Amino acid sequence: MISRITNSVLAGIFLVLLLSTTVLAADKQLYGTWRLVSFKRTVLATGETTESFGKSPRGYINYDRDGRFLVMWVSEKRPKPTDLAKITDQERIELFKTMFAYGGTYTYDGKTLKQHIDISWNENFTGTDSDREVKFEGNRLIITTPATPGAIDGKLHIAVMTWERVH
Repeated sequence: MISRITNSVLAGIFLVLLLSTTVLAADKQLYGTWRLVSFKRTVLATGETTESFGKSPRGYINYDRDGRFLVMWVSEKRPKPTDLAKITDQERIELFKTMFAYGGTYTYDGKTLKQHIDISWNENFTGTDSDREVKFEGNRLIITTPATPGAIDGKLHIAVMTWERVH
């Protein structure tokens, strides 16, 4: 009887250690700074896929060991106001529509990335949680969103963001 209990306890400890090692290895693969390579968006109602931030969007995402992340990306074609003291409301709108920026905390189990957003350029995101599917291809991180309404147009879509490791 004691032998059976001891074996069960040892098996449980082994399982916990194995799972902890797997999660730590998965986290280690995610840690660091990544540069945005592409952002493709597919609208579910039509199947139309676009590069809504252009063929060469710019951006970075950082996943830190302390469980925090920050991300910002912008469109390849972004307005540049000539005088910030005289910026128009239309220029402000265009600047807002051509960027994303948010941050918060995250957990990662080797497949699913769970993000809690506690700061955002769009207050509708602040305080929300998002799940992302993650895969790695060589030096690239590919993050896919579930079907969600677009922040700019409200259309139900799936986004695929490809990032390349910087550090």
